[in-house]
Amino acid sequence: MKVIICGAGQVGYGIAERLSQEDNDVSVIDTSQTLIAAITEALDVKGYVGHGAHPDVLEKAGAEDADMIIAVTLFDEVNIVACEVAHALFSVPTKIARIRAQSYLQPEYADLFSRQNMSIDVTISPEVEVGKMVLRRISFPGATDVMRFADDQIAMVAIECMEDCPVVSTPLHQLSDLFPDLMATVVGIYREGSLKVARSADQLEVGDLAYVICQREHVRRTLGLFGHEEPEARRIIIAGGGNIGHFVARTIEEHQPRTRLKIIESDRDKAITISETLRNTIVLHGSALDQNILSQADIQETDLIVMLTNNDQINILGGLLAKSLGCKSNLVLINSTSFNQITQSVGIDAQINPRAVTISRVLQHVRKGRIRSVYAVQHGAAEIIEAEALETSPLVGKSFRELHLPDGIRVGAIFRDGVVIRPDGATRIKARDRVVLFATADAVRDVEQLFRVSIQYF
Repeated sequence: MKVIICGAGQVGYGIAERLSQEDNDVSVIDTSQTLIAAITEALDVKGYVGHGAHPDVLEKAGAEDADMIIAVTLFDEVNIVACEVAHALFSVPTKIARIRAQSYLQPEYADLFSRQNMSIDVTISPEVEVGKMVLRRISFPGATDVMRFADDQIAMVAIECMEDCPVVSTPLHQLSDLFPDLMATVVGIYREGSLKVARSADQLEVGDLAYVICQREHVRRTLGLFGHEEPEARRIIIAGGGNIGHFVARTIEEHQPRTRLKIIESDRDKAITISETLRNTIVLHGSALDQNILSQADIQETDLIVMLTNNDQINILGGLLAKSLGCKSNLVLINSTSFNQITQSVGIDAQINPRAVTISRVLQHVRKGRIRSVYAVQHGAAEIIEAEALETSPLVGKSFRELHLPDGIRVGAIFRDGVVIRPDGATRIKARDRVVLFATADAVRDVEQLFRVSIQYF
């Protein structure tokens, strides 16, 4: 696949890195010569210095035979125009635009990005995507990662096995025997820096991170089975009142009115604005690194602090300071991958990488076959994929005992006619089933083939 990426910042770099690793033909455009030099030196991609919305620059980057353009510059208007030019002059089939300004995304303007109005196939709002991830983490305390699939009826939760984890040293197939009505399947295990597909004979060890696919209603029971029975946070402080923090606060006010919520914002004008738009949230003007401000926010009585500023160092230090002052838990937004390996050891309970969330949304549209949703885990070492089985799929009609799936794939759940099914050896996939599975990076191509759209289908 030939892909043009407009924008070589953190998001653009991450997308280019992932797509180039999969042998796609990737061209990157950016106005910064420094960023282009850095990305072409580190990755197997072509770089072009210029404006991503200018026709001559797009032409140099190969727009005439491109399959996709992904516009992720810092400016919404550049992303929009780049997609429009790619469509009008070069007939690029798939156009994805990053949209940050929330005014574009308000419900009353929902038709703005419909195909009859703009030539953009997919819009991605990193702030909204990250906000939704924050809300999922808040909803399921004890999980280090959460993602939902199949109309929110199936969830993937990553669960750390602590020393008191009841299921440690128990073969996974025994868990199915002990809890036959639990709609949950361990599909992946991350151990000592290595991620692998979970098999029935495997046993979990202390320190493992287990990836579990389960029915949404069974998530809390599953967390309890792994020894995580942390209560849901009812007293929350959000540090950072930008688009993400404002979205999270507004959603909590709407859906969790009993939650006591406070926001700390360092910009006075922004603090005033969000205080006028939120009804029941207390807004404090100041720094999350100021102990006096934290004391005013009653940090010692807080269940969770969510650090959502634009500065990784402030987020990490603020999370640590809050816990030292009595806050029970912290959730930290971290953009730079260089901090990923140290955060847990220094006292960060959970973290979110905005780049990883955005890349997962893009991969959904890069994957071939009837792929409905994609979520990358462990920096792309594996993916949780939701795919629809068509009549021509080689999966349809055979029992799992007969399928002999590739080694890097494990099916966690099937969604059929509104019902979640936990697969076993006798289960047969039917046409139109939505299958949620775990696939290692080298098995993703196999997944695409299993769910490919055959010419016979037409």
